[in-house]
Amino acid sequence: MHLSREEIDARLEELRDKLPQSILEELRQELHRAKLTKEALESIIEEVLKRYEYARVEPGEAVGVVAAQSMGEPSTQMTMRTFHYAGVAELNVTLGLPRIIEIVDARKKPSTPMMTIYLEEEYARDKEKAEQVAQEIETLYLEDLLEKSEIDIVHQRVNLYFDEYEMRRRKVEMEEVLKKLGSIKGVSTEVAGNVVSVIPEKTSSIKELRKLENRVKGIHLRGIKDIRRVVLRREGEEYVIYTEGSNLKDVLRIEGVDITRTKTNDITEIQRVLGIEAGRNAIINEIQDTLNEQGLTVDVRHLMLVADMMAVDGTIKAIGRHGVSGEKASVLARAAFEITVDHLLHAAVAGEYEELEGIVENVIVGRPVKLGTGMVELVMRRELEEAKEVKEAE
Repeated sequence: MHLSREEIDARLEELRDKLPQSILEELRQELHRAKLTKEALESIIEEVLKRYEYARVEPGEAVGVVAAQSMGEPSTQMTMRTFHYAGVAELNVTLGLPRIIEIVDARKKPSTPMMTIYLEEEYARDKEKAEQVAQEIETLYLEDLLEKSEIDIVHQRVNLYFDEYEMRRRKVEMEEVLKKLGSIKGVSTEVAGNVVSVIPEKTSSIKELRKLENRVKGIHLRGIKDIRRVVLRREGEEYVIYTEGSNLKDVLRIEGVDITRTKTNDITEIQRVLGIEAGRNAIINEIQDTLNEQGLTVDVRHLMLVADMMAVDGTIKAIGRHGVSGEKASVLARAAFEITVDHLLHAAVAGEYEELEGIVENVIVGRPVKLGTGMVELVMRRELEEAKEVKEAE
């Protein structure tokens, strides 16, 4: 006879002290889908408890050292190259060891920032609508529409020769361009076919005309700043936008963008826009993706520990002397890492106290490390033992 949901819930309630809440909830959802007898339920629970116990860390386990080795060893197998991104030949992205270094160094900007923008269902299945969103995202400067530009020193003007094919492809009207040019103070415009002349009101030197030319070419017509290129790809049933450059905050405001799936490889930006928990998850996902791409498997718990250490203070810190290692409580541990004399000098001036709690400092002074068997301290009262021996001898 199959058990009801209430009976399953009642049995799981008994395990509240033995399993974490998250595992219990996941187990509950899975068990509700299945039709189970009492014997089957008990065997499943027994197996789950066994696996949970096996997965737990033993007291005194050097989790930091294990995590460091588990990440460090596969990283030495990596090739130091920049790969083309997952079939998007037009976009380059840093992968392999340089990417791992970038993440653990908590660089403010990745060397190849990029975004993967997913669209809401209505836009994702319609190519025209997806292209419309892509055009709205891609930064377009006036310079991108020009065949060439020239300075006419005789007639005191800058001539802009527009590429009609580019204007059609980018769906830009001349009125839009003239409106932007009209916003520049102290100049007027003349149009003759695909040539627009920008004329300063005052007589200008060639240096001033060259400045005007650069200013005009740099006019921002549309799109999101920092996103230089956009590639639209069909993946399965939907269209996905890949970008060169990243600006998460502004992209999430665009209509049609699926804010739940859109992501960037700029971890600092994720932390700034979505918060520290999202930043922590991004560190885990980015390291895991980089390792998987190289065909290397590392248990996610090691990566979680690294991410926790980087994000524990509420901002993402590098693993180095400017971050995690440089902020250790132990003077000797900091001194053993880098700039030894400075650390010892500052500690002496500040009157810091060395607790000898960690690994490095105990190794330095030649004491047993408080890990594994070294964390257990036994005291034997000798006089009791001697009294016992005397009694036995009698």
